[in-house]
Amino acid sequence: MSHEYQYLTGFGNQFESEALPGALPIGQFSPQKIKYDLYAEQYNTTAFTAPRAENRRNWFYRIRPSVVQGDYQAIDNGLLRSAPITEVPTPPTMLRWNPIDIPKEQTDFVDGLVTMAANGSANGQTGIGIHVYVINKTMTDRYFYNADGEMLFVPQQGELLLHTECGKLTIKPGEIAVIPRGIKFSVELLNDEARGFICENYGHPMVLPERGPVGANGYTNERDFQYPVAAFEDKEGDFELVAKFNGNLFRCDIGHSPFDVVAWTGNSAPYKYDLSRFNVINTVSYDHPDPSIFTVLTSPSGTEGVANVDFVIFPPRWMVAENTFRPPYYHRNIMSEFMGLIEGVYDAKEHGFVPGGMSLHNCMSPHGPEADVFEKASNAELAPQRYDNTLAFMFESKYVISPTKYALEGKERQPNYAQCWKNIKKYYKGE
Repeated sequence: MSHEYQYLTGFGNQFESEALPGALPIGQFSPQKIKYDLYAEQYNTTAFTAPRAENRRNWFYRIRPSVVQGDYQAIDNGLLRSAPITEVPTPPTMLRWNPIDIPKEQTDFVDGLVTMAANGSANGQTGIGIHVYVINKTMTDRYFYNADGEMLFVPQQGELLLHTECGKLTIKPGEIAVIPRGIKFSVELLNDEARGFICENYGHPMVLPERGPVGANGYTNERDFQYPVAAFEDKEGDFELVAKFNGNLFRCDIGHSPFDVVAWTGNSAPYKYDLSRFNVINTVSYDHPDPSIFTVLTSPSGTEGVANVDFVIFPPRWMVAENTFRPPYYHRNIMSEFMGLIEGVYDAKEHGFVPGGMSLHNCMSPHGPEADVFEKASNAELAPQRYDNTLAFMFESKYVISPTKYALEGKERQPNYAQCWKNIKKYYKGE
């Protein structure tokens, strides 16, 4: 099923959009009276005094201000967790999981969130949370926002309609979407069920990585990012607003739809991106470049060149390296790596790493190709090769990624993951 919506384009632009003519004030943000008797409301995802180049905010022109809602009460977090993860010690063990099953009982987005790992601190605004969503029900009369971090959606199965305060956008496998911290949204299923991954970014909002010597074009191009146009609803009733705040879930009653924004202007809005538009840059001579060349989005830390989190993909591409071991090399890394497979086969792990599955290789934990892949790649006749049946991704972070109790003890964990390296042979014979 495919749904077409209009979008604004250009990463981080100062957009303006109105669903009714004249709803957007001209020349000022907060006039005494606004057309259609709307309310002005500023929404900030950076401090007022953040540098202009980094400052992110919107002005909303809405039917009611957001303060029109009830009091919050704590609700069960289910399998949702936030950093720091302290319920179990974090081992240096290399970990891998099978896909999480779609529930048989009716489960919407909020109830279908399962946290696999996290690092940093939600309260300290560093690090990330890594979740899987498994859902078979549209959110009905229910809305959600996350005060702890922005949410990067990576669908693996099923198409979603994300209805937000700024408008509507759809995402399906092969696309991603980012919803800024605090934006209210709902998730509608466009298929019977859906599964995917979420990186909850507690730190600096995602930006595009620098291109360095590559120059003015390549990797992710600003023009390929799409933002929704204003699409409001004026709906009253008995609704529920769920908030993730300081690591926990809360709910309150709300008597109207929070999607009552008739017009908006600013640069802190949800956006989507088609991963097939990523301009892959790879070697045309020898050796395997570092995977950082596949970075789509990054959340910088206080240390230049060291990310709070990088979102990296391994998409269809040509491999032409001469006299080179082509799969990813064996390595140990100061960064921690959480991977997921969207479709096809990942070249370093031909068995056991399946679509919907995940792996975690933490700081300084060794990893690399399984034994059979090493044998095959070491003896292959090298020719230009097209990697077609593949789309994997990685959340890479400077902080150790701590798995949850569910991740370590749940049925999805593959207890024999390390066996994929058991048959690596010793070839050294000495002088």
